[in-house]
Amino acid sequence: MAVTVSLVALFGLVLFFLLRSKTLGYGAAFVAAMFGFFLASTGAAGPINQLATAVIAAVRDL
Repeated sequence: MAVTVSLVALFGLVLFFLLRSKTLGYGAAFVAAMFGFFLASTGAAGPINQLATAVIAAVRDL
């Protein structure tokens, strides 16, 4: 668990700086995919899925 959380933090930080500097390419796509992969294996996956479902339901009801 500790290794997974640290990898999520690492990939999240790298992705943040890549998006901020507008350096998008194959490397950014790899970092984004790895960030999502490691984030999905943490305890944050459930609340993120619930949030996404709530946002989609709210947009649909507009």
